[in-house]
Amino acid sequence: MTEQVKIIATHNGNFHADDVFAVAALKNIFPAAKLIRTRDLAVIANADIVVDVGGIFDTETNRFDHHQKGGAGARDNGIPFSSFGLIWQKYGLTICAGNQEVADALDKNLVSAIDAIDCGHVEGVQTGISLSQTISMFNPTWQEQDDFDACFDEAVVFASRLLTRFIAAATGGVNAKSIVANAIENAEDPRVIVLEQYTPWKTTVLRLSKDALFIVYPSQTGQWRIQTVPVELGSFEDRKKLPAPWAGLSDKELQDVTGLNDAMFCHNGLFIAGCESFENTMKMAKIALEY
Repeated sequence: MTEQVKIIATHNGNFHADDVFAVAALKNIFPAAKLIRTRDLAVIANADIVVDVGGIFDTETNRFDHHQKGGAGARDNGIPFSSFGLIWQKYGLTICAGNQEVADALDKNLVSAIDAIDCGHVEGVQTGISLSQTISMFNPTWQEQDDFDACFDEAVVFASRLLTRFIAAATGGVNAKSIVANAIENAEDPRVIVLEQYTPWKTTVLRLSKDALFIVYPSQTGQWRIQTVPVELGSFEDRKKLPAPWAGLSDKELQDVTGLNDAMFCHNGLFIAGCESFENTMKMAKIALEY
C-alpha cells in the first residue's frame, strides 16, 4: 500500500530562516511531502504538518507555530523556540539517526541560533552577516519580480545542504572524542598530544587536559602539522605560541631558523606550522616547548 504523501503548510510571502530550515528538516524525513505556502485557514486546517503559521503549537497534531500569545516555550537557557526549534524537538533525533549527542549539538550550534534571531532573543547590535540573514537574502528584493514560492524552494535546497553538513560535522566531532581522549591518555609528554589521523580535537582537549600546549597531526596531503591549543574554545589566544622568530617564514628561511631540513611553513599568527616528516614536527614541538 502506497503511503499517503504528507502535506506541509507554511505561510506565503516573505520568509525567514526558521520556516526555511523547518521545511528542510521535514523534507529530510518526508522527502515526497508536498509544500503549500498559504495563509488560507481552511487549507492550513487540512494540512498534515503546519509550520510557522496557524497560531497553534501542538506536537500531537503536528502544529508548530510560535506566534500565538505566550509563544511556544523556551529552552533552559532562555532561548525561545521558533518553528525550526519546535520541529527539531520532535524530529531532530530521527534526523540525526537516533544519536542524541549529535541532535543536541545541532540544537546548540544551529537551531537555537536561528530561533534566537527569529524571536529577537539577541543582545546589542548584530555585526557581520548571520546564517539567518543569508537565508533572508533568498527573498526577492523590491526591484525584483521573482516568485516568492520559487525563491523559498531555492532557500530550502540551500538549507537542506547546510543541515546535512552540520550533521556530518557534529557526528564527526562526537566520534572523535574517544580518539582524542586516548591520545591524551597515551601522550609521552602531556604538553604535546599526537593524533595518528586528524580528528576534531579542541573541545575534548580543552575539557580533558590542562597541560596540553600543542597538537601534532598529519595533514590530508601527507605532511605533518603542529598547532597551538587555545585558552578556550573560539579564542585566538593560545596557551603557548610557537616561537616568535618563526613567524611568517617558509621553506629555506624556516629551515635555517629551526635547523630542520624539511620545515615547510609557520603562520604569521604563530598558531600552526609544519614539516614534511613526523620526526621533525616533533622536534618543532620540543623547540617550541623550550622557547
